[in-house]
Amino acid sequence: MKKLEVNPKAKALIFDLDGTLADTMPVHYWAYKNILIDYGIDFSPELFASLAGIPAVGTIAKLNEIFGTQMHPEEVGHFKEAEYEKIMHKMKPIEPVVELAKQYYGKLPMAIGTGGYHRLAWKTMEILGLDKYFDILVSAEDVQHSKPDPETFLMCAAKMGVAPEFCQVFEDGEPGMQAARAGGMMATLVTDFYDVTIGQPI
Repeated sequence: MKKLEVNPKAKALIFDLDGTLADTMPVHYWAYKNILIDYGIDFSPELFASLAGIPAVGTIAKLNEIFGTQMHPEEVGHFKEAEYEKIMHKMKPIEPVVELAKQYYGKLPMAIGTGGYHRLAWKTMEILGLDKYFDILVSAEDVQHSKPDPETFLMCAAKMGVAPEFCQVFEDGEPGMQAARAGGMMATLVTDFYDVTIGQPI
């Protein structure tokens, strides 16, 4: 397994949360799977991977397009988040990324840029003991446009006071990688540095 490194040009670090610092993707997957079975949708790991980085409401809207279902995005998205919260204590840290964040804590400005919701994002940080390493967290509620739009990461850069081209983004999903590149930032895909376990029991 390759070693995760900070680019020498980086003056600030931005981390996605789910699937990047926190191995929450298996938990999100099972939350969706448990909820969607009631709507006749067999939610596969491949389908889940194709929707990485999209908030719950957007994911439900997308599934309506794919399956021709009539789910109410806000309502079903809320059910999914409630299901996720019930099982989120099962998440684990993604060690190579967490180690990197701890290593650079106090040395470079750092922020979290997540497509998740603010309250659950902070709860994730608390479960993993990461809340003490980050002051800046930009979540789905803070932006008009979610990833692959660069707004989330550009807001992180602005809050840190660092120009986008000097920010290195750590991401696990293609929409997030697109968002980082669209914002003119350095983008690092973290899934090359750990084993993804989506679809397996948690």
